[in-house]
This record gives sequence, C-alpha cells and structure tokens, in this order.
Amino acid sequence: MCGISGIINKQDLAVEAAEIKAMNNAISHRGPDGEGSWFGASFALGHRRLAIIDLGETGKQPMSYKDRLVITYNGEIYNYIELRDELKSKGYEFNSSSDTEVILAAYDCYSTDCVKRFNGMWAFALYDKLNGLIFCSRDRFGVKPFYYSDSGARFAFGSEIRQLLPFIPERKVNRSVMADYLIAGLDDCSDETFFSGIRKLPPSHSLVYDLRKNVYKITRYYSIRINDRIKGLTEADSAAEFRKVFEDAVKLRLRSDVKVGTCLSGGIDSSSVASLAAKHYSKDEGNRFSAITARSTEPQLDESSHAALVASESNLDWHTVTPVSGEFIRDIDEIIKIQEEPFGSPSVYMQYRVFREARERGCTVMLDGQGGDEILLGYERYYPAFLLSKGILKGTTGFLLSFMRSKLSAGGLFMYILYFTIPGVRIRRLRNRFFFVRDSFFMSLNKGLLVENAMAYKDIGKLQQLEITKMQLPHLLKYEDRNSMSQSVEARLPFLDFRVLETALSVNDNYKIKDGWTKYLLRVSMKGSVPPSILWRKDKLGLNAPEKTWLGEMNDVMQETISRSKILEAVTYTDRLRGSFEKLDLRVKWRLFNIARWEELFDVAY
Repeated sequence: MCGISGIINKQDLAVEAAEIKAMNNAISHRGPDGEGSWFGASFALGHRRLAIIDLGETGKQPMSYKDRLVITYNGEIYNYIELRDELKSKGYEFNSSSDTEVILAAYDCYSTDCVKRFNGMWAFALYDKLNGLIFCSRDRFGVKPFYYSDSGARFAFGSEIRQLLPFIPERKVNRSVMADYLIAGLDDCSDETFFSGIRKLPPSHSLVYDLRKNVYKITRYYSIRINDRIKGLTEADSAAEFRKVFEDAVKLRLRSDVKVGTCLSGGIDSSSVASLAAKHYSKDEGNRFSAITARSTEPQLDESSHAALVASESNLDWHTVTPVSGEFIRDIDEIIKIQEEPFGSPSVYMQYRVFREARERGCTVMLDGQGGDEILLGYERYYPAFLLSKGILKGTTGFLLSFMRSKLSAGGLFMYILYFTIPGVRIRRLRNRFFFVRDSFFMSLNKGLLVENAMAYKDIGKLQQLEITKMQLPHLLKYEDRNSMSQSVEARLPFLDFRVLETALSVNDNYKIKDGWTKYLLRVSMKGSVPPSILWRKDKLGLNAPEKTWLGEMNDVMQETISRSKILEAVTYTDRLRGSFEKLDLRVKWRLFNIARWEELFDVAY
C-alpha cells in the first residue's frame, strides 16, 4: 500500500526532479517506508512506499522490468501467489516476492487485459517503453484512488487531490458537485471532484496515455456479472456458496509480512470479518488476532457491548477508543484536510480514530466490513425495492414484517417508499428543506441522478449496482482510504472481493431480504461463527458519532464559520440562512460548516 505520483509534459520537455519530489512529499503519510522516482524523456513517475509484502530492497518502487516496463503502484493483488505460479509455468522468472513484480510480468504476458486476472485493489501507472505509452488502471470498485488533471501543458496524476493543486490554474469549487452534496447529501457520484479541473479515473476503468501523440483514452475493463447458476440455487446452497467464497476472501486478505488486525464495530459485517479472520489468523500466526472498536459517548449509539461479545467468542486481542467532543473539535481541521473534500458526517472521525489506534498498536494492515451493506441489502431504505418486487399480497405481508424486523415504524416505512420511489416527492421535499438556497444554485442539483435512483427501486439488482457504482459505496471508500492512509495503515475489504460481490448480487432475490430481515444471506451463512444475538440484531447503528453532543458544542463556531463563507454567500439567501439556522437539522448544519471550513483551509473560490 503506497502513494503514486506522475507528471507528463506535453511539450516534450524533461520534468524537473523537484516537481515529482514535491508530489511525493505531499503524500509522505501514505508511504513512510521509502521514496522513489523514475524519469523518462518527457515524464516522471514517483512513489511513496508502505511496505506490506516483501519488505526488503527488492520490493522498492518505481520498479523496472526487462528494461522496457516501469511501474508506480498503490494497492494489493491478493491472488499474486497464484498468478506468479501461473506465469512461472509460462516461463517467467521473478527476482522478488512482491505482488508489484507480478503485475509487471502479467502485463508483459497479457497486455492491458492483465487487470482482468487481478483479485485486489489497485491504482497504478505502468510505462511501456516499446509501445510508447503509460497504462493506468484503477480497481473494479474504486477502493484505491487515482486523480488526474489535464491543464493543457501537462497531464498529472496522483493518489490524492493535494498533489494536483499546483497543476490547476485556480482553485474553484465545482458547483454541481457542491449542489449534490449540500442539497441531496450525495458525493462521489461521478468522475468529478469538488475542485474544478481535477477528476478521478472511474472504478473498473483503465487510462492509456499515448506519449507520442499526447492523447489518452479511458475504457471500461469490467462490469458486474450475474451468475444464473447461483440465482437458481436453494437457500441452503446459496448460503453455502456465499460462505465459501467469503471465507476465502478473508483468508486472502490475511496475506502480509506485517501485523494484521481488524475494525470491529459490533455490527453483523465487521463481526463476520473478525470471526473468520481470527480463526485463520490464529492458525497461521499462533497468536490472537487484534480488533479495535470505537465507543460512542451517547449510549443509544454505542455498539461496544456487541463487539465485546464477538471479541470474547473469537478470543480476540480487543482494544477500544472513545473519542470525546473536545478531541473532535481539536482535530476537525486536520480531518477536513485529510479528506480533502467536504464529507457526510462527523462519523468519519470515529473511523479515523480507529485507524490511529491501529497504527499505535502496530497493526499496519486492518480488515474492515465496508461494502457489506451495499452488496447484501443492509440499509432500511432498501425495503421499498424489496416490497415493490413482491406484488400486492406478498408485498403487504412483507410490509408488516419489515417494520417488525427493523427500527422503522409503519409510518416511517411508508414515507421511505414515497421518498425513494417517487423522484418528484424527493425533489419537492429537498426544495422545501433548502428554502435558503438560491434558485439558480438549486438548479445545479443532478435531478437526473435522483430519477435514476428512483427507477432502480423497481429492481433490486439494479438498485444494488447503482449503490455500488454511484450512490453509496464510492464516498465510503474515499473516507476509508483517506482515514487509513493518513495513519500509514492499509485497509482491506473482504466484502469487495469481486467474487463475493458477484455471488451476493447473483443470489435469488428471495434470499436477500426475507421475512423482513435485511442481509438475510449473511445472517444464515455465518451461523455457527458469529453469536446469534449479533446475527439477528434488529438495531442497525453503524459507526455513528455522538453528533448531537459534538455539534451542539460547536454550534456557535459553525454559525460563525458559515457566516464568513464567500461560497455560501453566493449560493444562499444569507438572511434566510441566518434567521433559520437554529432550526436546521444537524446534518444540514454540518454540511454548511464543512463547505465553509473546507473553503478556508484549501483557499477555494466560487
């Protein structure tokens, strides 16, 4: 796990060493174990190293191969051992035990199709001397970031936005991205960022830059595949199929030459990962598997008692951290800088503290349950899609069971159905809720995305794919990457093994939500490994921060910061905003504050 940098000079001039070094220095937190650079005639590649596999000199990057390939790479190819054996059978020889060299050999053997053989997370740039190109790729679901800017004279890319700020003419906010975030609470729904002029390579895509013509092309290499065989399996066979591939995904992600631990919230996803990892890690390492939990100071949001049960049952080396309001207020600027763009809620800080604790306890690699909700229908807002697929009779029965098996009331569930399936209702409600936003700015809201989301509720499979590719997963992965890498920790996500994801999406819809139980497939497949009281919980909490306490104590600071914002002054009726501020809900206050403070910290103009 590392950080990458790159500059291509379109005027065929050499890149200054100081420029690529500055890009590397900007992401030193991503790779404290080493730095490297490689220079071509009109381009340069940079790298910061976090040593995970092959800790010696043979694993250093940028790495050269056969005097015609050079790579700078961030990520892990979990099936690198199997791929290396496959390539050895074709006559390839290896000088290291790293997965980086396997990528180079795979490209030499399979060209750009090599990425289709990888099981992992990655963002890399590979120079092909023979063909005069740089081949860039990002993993299937965007676990690892790849940002780029094309300023006319130079094409630059990197692992974080901060590396590219010197390459854009001016720092201006992307108005449409900000509208989606502020009004609809959506971000990372496209290849655009909050900074005009900086984009990201979409997940499942590769970018080939032709150095001779100074042009590039972005193409998709992967789409989610639905397996009809799995769709036809019985409930028992579906659970067995999922358990088999999920357990293998966890085992693959334990491959490491450094200490591995896991994030444990106490929910079903993280408990499943922790339970399986503990079993296999203990067998391989001969010691207890480490787990870290963030406690909430608001009892109704605290899941640590559930985490304690899992830790006891699985004999985990369990540690907790309890962030308090004073620490959050002290660290908020640092978190905004780490995330680089406005983010959804203060819960991001809870995750940050888990990774900080991991680093202090020597866990360089941490497993996490990210992705479980999206691939297994874990959110209560998925109920409408499930009910609409059942017809009138079964839908009515399902309606009754759904609010019995969740925190939702019957009225709340009915409102979910209206809000998420009728885009006009959602848009009108947003217009009323954000009455203080100028009409011209409200028009920047991507209403087409809300319509697309509503239409997807007619088909559970389409809804899952939309959640994975646009609506939900991308921003969660961004938070995870920034929080973990800020502490020089690698986060690994078993639920986003493409085999696990495709199996979950291929299963018959009747086993995705059953008798009102979300994540039904995971609940039955993990029987015997996770305590029943965890598996059949109805109170989904997630990694929630005590927002009421924290933001309550920040209320005056937030209001003052918002009042200084030139960006918010341009997009809101400031008199309406000032007059109604105390009546706004916490999430709206947070988004307004987050935009205003981000504006100041990154010196962004409207």
